[in-house]
This record gives sequence, C-alpha cells and structure tokens, in this order.
Amino acid sequence: MALRRRTQAPKPRISKSNDLLPAKAGTPDDYDDVSCEECGSGKSPEDLLLCDKCDRGFHLYCLRPILVSVPKGAWFCPACSDHKKPKPFPLVQTKIIDFFRIQRSSELIQKQNQVAYSQKKRKRSGSLVMSKKRRKLLPFYPSEDPERRLQQMRSLATALTASGTDYSNKLTYQKGTAPRSANNASLEKEGMQVLSKEDIETLKLCKSMMDRGECPPLMVVFDPLEGFTVEADKFIKDLTIITEYTGDVDYLKNRENDDGDSMMTLLSAADPAQSLVICPDKRGNIARFINGINNHTIDGRKKQNLKCVRFDVNGESRVLLISNRDIAKGERLYYDYNGYENEYPTEHFV
Repeated sequence: MALRRRTQAPKPRISKSNDLLPAKAGTPDDYDDVSCEECGSGKSPEDLLLCDKCDRGFHLYCLRPILVSVPKGAWFCPACSDHKKPKPFPLVQTKIIDFFRIQRSSELIQKQNQVAYSQKKRKRSGSLVMSKKRRKLLPFYPSEDPERRLQQMRSLATALTASGTDYSNKLTYQKGTAPRSANNASLEKEGMQVLSKEDIETLKLCKSMMDRGECPPLMVVFDPLEGFTVEADKFIKDLTIITEYTGDVDYLKNRENDDGDSMMTLLSAADPAQSLVICPDKRGNIARFINGINNHTIDGRKKQNLKCVRFDVNGESRVLLISNRDIAKGERLYYDYNGYENEYPTEHFV
C-alpha cells in the first residue's frame, strides 16, 4: 500500500505523537517497553505509533489501512477511534459539477472540437517513408454512460473530501512556495523526456475532456488494507494517459521534513536548492490515490500497470501517469514510486 512519497527528502524520524515532541527527540529508548498490539513485536521502534488515548503501540505497517508516517496532531488507534468508512459524496449532478468546476461554455466545446479535429487530421496524413515509428501516447476514453461518469467523479470527490483535499487538475503555485518560474525543465540533471508536439495535443485533449466532465474511466474505492485506491472502470489500452500528477509545487528543501504521504518529484536539479516536488495534500486530483507496488517481490512487480514519467512540456516539467500495458476493467492501478531512484523502501506495499 501506502508509502506514496517519491522524492529525495529523508524520511522523518518518529517521535511519540502524544507528547508532541519534535521528531529528533524520539529515540529507541523511548520504546523499550512498547510492543505492537497487532504483531506483538517491539522491533522497528522507529515505526511504532502510540495511541493518544490508550497509549498502546502499533507499527505503522501493521495498521489497516497502513500508515506512512506519524499523523499530524493527535492519533487514536482503531479501538479508541470512532473512524468509519468515509461518507459518500452526494450523487447529485449539480453538486458534482460545482465540486469539479466543470465548464460547459460553447467556447470551451468549440476549442475541444478543434483539438479533436486536428488530431484526426494528423492521423490521416501519413508518410510513405518506411521507418520505425515512435509509439504515441493515447488519450483516455471516458465511459459512455453519463450516469457512470457521475459515479466515478463521486468516488473521487468522496476521497478528496475525506482527505481534506481541494480538487485541482493542474500544478499550482502558492504564495511562499516555489514560483512558476522555478519550474524550468532545463535545470533537470538526469535529463527528462521531451513530450512531442503530438503528445502535447493529446494531453490537452485529456485536460479539455476533464474540463467538461468527461473524466478518465476510473473508480476510487476504499479498501481496509490499502485505504483509498483506484480501479479501472473499463478496459484501458497500453500507452494511455491516465492522469497528470498535480498539486502545489514547492522547493524540496522546504519539504524535507514534511510528513505528507504523497509527495512526488517534479524536478531533480543539478543544484539541490532548485529541486522541486509536487505536494497534493491540500490540492490534487486522482493521482494521489493511485498506490505503489512492492517492487521487492515478483508478484508485486506483476501488479505494476502504470509508469510514472517526468516530461519536458514546452520548457516546464510535468509528471504523467501512463499505462504500460493493457489494463482490464476492475484491475487496480499500481506503479513503482521509486522509479529509477530506488530511494524508498517498499517492502510493506501490497
């Protein structure tokens, strides 16, 4: 499940949540007399979390759903908590339209039709030169039934509401964080892929479909082990753009001790002070609920059906989640959060 962070930020050290000490104050000696109520072991004290009511201990990875890090503020174990399955967002069209700020203007529809027409026109104008063609990215195909699309959006609205996250389908730049000018793809030290003009048009088409309420065919579900997770709600072809990873953009140096569980590397610069991360804890989209895989096992690796790729899009770094094989309806979506970096343990992923 659960460790979604994939940046160069070090994992915060764990302290007792009930005394609200800074992380550096926690030491293994603090946990000598504490064992996990689930597995009975006192091992891995850095992963032990104490209930603020009964003071019993639980390993983060023994909890269901698994926790990534010590939550901010007070935390109560399952026995002391009145936590229940998240309340579904109302299945009311007007409320869903307002939640996702869906646009229906004739100007927007005209623009979308122009994008679709230009794509079809390019497909018909093929070259007679025989050469190995680059594989193009595909737009997602929304479910045909408008009621089903409402249910899909409702599932995402439920997850966002439960996690206290506002919906945003783009990178956002807030006051006091990194400015948009900092997102300069030329600063990338590893060398990211450049998104072709044709694929940029495909990405624009996906964005425009979502603006008018034609969402990707995905359903967010709540699982007792994994928490919120995402399933394909219809067949998805290989190389389909699933979604862009969105949220607030900030300098990595500002987030090194952030306990957000969904941070994503945006820019890995030669100068660490210029490296950027995406933080979807306050604003984000469905990407933050797509889980990682246990890449230490064969079965775990077999689950991977998405790849996470950073692209240079007109000089700006963007992160896309793309299917790396055909995905059947009902299949859960997973990708390797470590990517090529291999910085974070994934042993406790499902």
